Amino acid sequence: MASPIHQFNITPIIPFEVGGVDLSFTNSALWMAIGALLSCTYFIVATRKKALVPDRLQVTAEMFYEFIAGMIRENTGPKGRQFFPVIFTLFIVVLMGNMLGLIPYAFTYTSHIIVTFMLAAMIFFMVTVFGFINHGTKFLSVFVPSGVPLPLLILIVPIELLSFLIRPITLSVRLFANMVAGHLMLKVFAGFSTMLLVGLGAGGIVVGILPMLFNVGIYMLEVLVALLQAYVFAVLSAIYLKDAVELHH
Repeated sequence: MASPIHQFNITPIIPFEVGGVDLSFTNSALWMAIGALLSCTYFIVATRKKALVPDRLQVTAEMFYEFIAGMIRENTGPKGRQFFPVIFTLFIVVLMGNMLGLIPYAFTYTSHIIVTFMLAAMIFFMVTVFGFINHGTKFLSVFVPSGVPLPLLILIVPIELLSFLIRPITLSVRLFANMVAGHLMLKVFAGFSTMLLVGLGAGGIVVGILPMLFNVGIYMLEVLVALLQAYVFAVLSAIYLKDAVELHH
């Protein structure tokens, strides 16, 4: 039986190398492409009619739109509307990666730290660039909370700076770790149920039903975690982007 770690292996589908650099089309890239194709097709089909009385497909698409728009209004403010395309796209990309990974024999591209870190680094880069564009050097005031006595600033400023710099790490590791841990549990309990069934024959069906039911429960929990982690990633990105449009004091 394959190791539980085997599901996270990136394997080339179309080998391709240029100047010693591996540019192969991998299983990770394949499922990213599938996620992009499915999400684009869904929203194109759902919104093509633009009916005044929407059908169920259009209603669900509008629910996604209103959900992210409301989240941005609450966490970024009215000026944060300019970041709606970015936050909406991030949410869909992470959601598709999490949900597609729950399909048997699929690949969870959000289970790789390089993927989640690049998404988080993009948000960090946007916060920094737009922060200086909108506020100039006043953007540095995010590291200097108002009302703090001058002697304490020697301690507070380095803490605020460190907190700002580790945002991409905490944002990416949270998503990556949750996906890896959940899929490992699913694989381990599924393998345990299979071994009982194969090893004990007819008796294994009775003995193996408990871990099988437990695995179903874990699977349902993973569906919830997949949705929750996509929301958490999007809402934290919106909160971080607030510094780019409105300084905290």
